[in-house]
Amino acid sequence: MNTPLEILLIEDNPHDAELTILALKKRNLANHLVHLEDGRAALDFLFGTGAYEGRDVDLQPKVVLLDLKLPKVDGIEVLRQIRANERTKMLPVVILTSSRENRDVINAYQLGANSYIVKPVDFENFCEAVINMGLYWLLLNEIPLMKP
Repeated sequence: MNTPLEILLIEDNPHDAELTILALKKRNLANHLVHLEDGRAALDFLFGTGAYEGRDVDLQPKVVLLDLKLPKVDGIEVLRQIRANERTKMLPVVILTSSRENRDVINAYQLGANSYIVKPVDFENFCEAVINMGLYWLLLNEIPLMKP
């Protein structure tokens, strides 16, 4: 992968992943998207380890869309490791989850989440939320260019 990565979607629910990708494609926001289904794969991808050994880790996404309830390594631990690493600590991370638990919201923000979005149950509202989030993080938000 030598093209700029825009979105890293970390979502284990195939239905939610498909809806997210479809909503982003509707506004041409999914051109450079990688979808991973568990926290271990996400960490390997971000840090160029395991199955992604040798990946150019300088090619980081503009935004990470992170579910909390993931197999292998949960989203909170993925966020913790992103923030603990010099190369990824400033990477925008949006929690996109079904959890409305206040402790999850607090935990995510304490660990440095940039945003916390509860997935709307209704299809149209879900698509609208994903599109608005994508427009903001991909087109309006400025991220720093960082080299460790």
